[in-house]
Amino acid sequence: MHTKHTQQYNGYAVQPSAHRLPDGCFSSNLLLERTNSAQAEASYRFYSLDYFESEEQALEFSTRWARNWVDTRG
Repeated sequence: MHTKHTQQYNGYAVQPSAHRLPDGCFSSNLLLERTNSAQAEASYRFYSLDYFESEEQALEFSTRWARNWVDTRG
């Protein structure tokens, strides 16, 4: 199962996703794509940032992680 939710944040398209692992946990994943036309387009993929008991927790973590990444490096 893959669930995706795209949102915009400070010039990036933020697409957190979660997938269920065989043990029933959910892996939090992330795709960031720079959308600011003033800079070169770039995309960044992050897999298995952490593991959670629910899909909702995994998605929330990926979203928070993305915002922190953009705020500190973007």
